[in-house]
Amino acid sequence: MTIYSLYIYDRHCNCVYYQDWHRTRRPRVAVEGGMLPAVSAAVYPQKEEPVVDNTSRFSTPRNTLASSSGILVALNEDAPRTPLPPPRPSSPFTPAPPSNAMLTFDEESKLVYGVVLSLRNMIKKLSGRDEQFVNYRTSSYKLHLHETLSGYKFVMLSDPSVDSLRFVLRQIYSGPFLEYVVRNPLAPMDSREQGIDNEYFRTSTDRMIRGLTVFE
Repeated sequence: MTIYSLYIYDRHCNCVYYQDWHRTRRPRVAVEGGMLPAVSAAVYPQKEEPVVDNTSRFSTPRNTLASSSGILVALNEDAPRTPLPPPRPSSPFTPAPPSNAMLTFDEESKLVYGVVLSLRNMIKKLSGRDEQFVNYRTSSYKLHLHETLSGYKFVMLSDPSVDSLRFVLRQIYSGPFLEYVVRNPLAPMDSREQGIDNEYFRTSTDRMIRGLTVFE
């Protein structure tokens, strides 16, 4: 038994926080503009540093010294070059990578929210407003949901054999979330501009999850 990941969504359907533990396949970095900043540094697209051109009139392609392991090699662009071999044609029988491996994090977070929203609406229509959607299980994972009165949705993915973790999500909300996010004047709440990746909240949540008996 183990716990895979945690997502937090605000009332605008935006993923404002993400954290994982035992994922066997890391999520791909989100595309530029696909997610809010300050959600998770592990999946937020990093801006490329500008390339500094250090060339001068004393450095030309014809007079270049390349250093590798302390050996200086003079490069001469007039020397004959060995032609590169033609590219090998791709085999039509090469297996394609799994479709879920191609998902970026912004697509993954939208997919998780879409599943939660669809199942919650279906349960309300079939069972009435008194019934609540709290979890569902597949052969590979189990999804747990806790929704607050302010519209925040705490979603956790775990091993399918784990019992309900809704109480853990309630503890995360009533403990670290209220302490380090809601009561923190520097943390933007109900904002469409950035997430809530607070260092104290992330550390406290990580400590709480690792202290559970189902965490391995």
